[in-house]
Amino acid sequence: MAISNQSKKMESEIVENVQKNDNLWLLKSIFSLSGKSGGADGGGAAPPKQNQLIPFLSPIANSVVVRCTKILGISSEELQHHFDGELPDNVKQPPLYARSFLEFCSYKALDMAITRPNYLNDKEFRRLTFDMMLAWEVPGIDTKPQGDLQEAASCSNQEVEDEDGWSLFYSNSTKMAVQVDDKKTVGLEAFARIAPACPVIADIITVHNLYDVLTSSSSSRLHFLIYDKYLRSLEKVTKSVPTVVGPQFISQLSLAEDEIIIDIDGVVPTQPVLQHIGMSAWPGRLTLTKYAIYFESGVGIYDKAVRYDLATDMKQVIKPELTGPLGARLFDKAVMYKSASIAEPVYLEFPEFKGCSRRDYWLDICLEIMRAHKFTRKYNMKETQQCEALARAILGIFRYRAVKEAFRISTSNYKTLLCFNLAESLPGGDMIMETLSSRLALINVNAGLDDVLSNLSSSNAKRQQIFPVALYTLWRLGIVSSKKANTNGEATCLGGDVYVGEPNPLETVVKQLKLNTGRAEAAQATVDQVKVEGIDTNLTVMKELLFPLIQTYNRLQRLASWKDPYKSMMFMLLFSYIILRS
Repeated sequence: MAISNQSKKMESEIVENVQKNDNLWLLKSIFSLSGKSGGADGGGAAPPKQNQLIPFLSPIANSVVVRCTKILGISSEELQHHFDGELPDNVKQPPLYARSFLEFCSYKALDMAITRPNYLNDKEFRRLTFDMMLAWEVPGIDTKPQGDLQEAASCSNQEVEDEDGWSLFYSNSTKMAVQVDDKKTVGLEAFARIAPACPVIADIITVHNLYDVLTSSSSSRLHFLIYDKYLRSLEKVTKSVPTVVGPQFISQLSLAEDEIIIDIDGVVPTQPVLQHIGMSAWPGRLTLTKYAIYFESGVGIYDKAVRYDLATDMKQVIKPELTGPLGARLFDKAVMYKSASIAEPVYLEFPEFKGCSRRDYWLDICLEIMRAHKFTRKYNMKETQQCEALARAILGIFRYRAVKEAFRISTSNYKTLLCFNLAESLPGGDMIMETLSSRLALINVNAGLDDVLSNLSSSNAKRQQIFPVALYTLWRLGIVSSKKANTNGEATCLGGDVYVGEPNPLETVVKQLKLNTGRAEAAQATVDQVKVEGIDTNLTVMKELLFPLIQTYNRLQRLASWKDPYKSMMFMLLFSYIILRS
């Protein structure tokens, strides 16, 4: 009971202090490395009192904690006092204390910081989140860096190309990052512990895949230049969604009230989308929403949209397919859509000169939305839980698009950034969906601000409620209304998918499945090798059995070649005599 009262008191202090500060002071000063206060622009509000450095923390960790206290509006001593009083003993043991305290400060600060508009566009915010990862790897004054950072930070000069080619800027930016600072790089575990605390940056299910994609050409270490470019691209993607859609566009498609437009293609005349039905084909504009695919035939001026449903169970099939003129199967650049509601399959072709990256992107995102709806139907989810599942899928698509536009990277099934596609592709992926459904079932759909703050500050072991973090994130980005997000605009703190000192159950399941998949692939490779070796053995046996015939054939070849005229003449005379004597 005392812990609960302390928690509520702390959170009320945080909210009261932060609300006193102007947005300008928060966005320009709280992330500042220099530690300057925003007295001139703070509307008369006094910044927190001078913080004392915490002796057991490393310099980078102290720097992060000081910036966190500015965001929260309390001193580092008060923050440490709340940490000692609220967290369970198992995360406060001496080997874990510094890292757990750093996570505690980082999660609370990020929960507050992401409530501000345009935070992805603030370079100091991007720098702070990266510094949190750096500090996580070396939280204590006596903590040794994990692994050989110098060796891992050195970038391979080998050029890696996929079928669509790598962006030259991506390759050069990695090399530039090494030249600027070859030591300050982030590892996988640090990224996986900090990035999901900001739901738009990473999903706990696919965070390892996102890290692998971002570090695919930098020897498995993340440089700030790459991380910064990813966040800037993500900010552009999230900003483009609300601005691209106008009232006229919505009326043309006859969208439902809560139907979110996720992506549009075919607007540029040089990059059309072709719809093939039977022997006919039409260019047009393609739109994906949270419920369906819409195709409007035409160029510049569009006809009435045709709707292909993804939400209801109509035995839909979406897969890659070959298309061509007059129904010919020539080019592997199309997506086939088939359902019980249409008479014959529809083929949506994405023409491009090299590769099929446009097709692959649209195939992936359409499958993601369809599988998200399949997931909600399978587990009979309520409205808020359905919206949260779809919001996860939508945020995953935004991240996928941001990576694609920034780095021109094509991901494999096991490395996909889309959580429902990942669950479908991994052997045993049903375990991911079952774990996710059990967590979504705990969503508190009627939580007020006090409930959210109380849950956030309670000990990890007592957290029994989950909040629709992805849905709230879409609301903050201006993509859904506060009515659809079921919030009155007052909620400022969210539990998120990360807990201090403890792994998320979803992360544990994904790690185990990937480990099992790796073992299965290794076993299959061994079986394939045995098969190859067995074929070689069988060929050797057959060759030995046919050796006399092979030798006879070789001798006849030598006689026919007249390399030894005497033997060839004798063979011809003997063979002629046998023929003449029958």
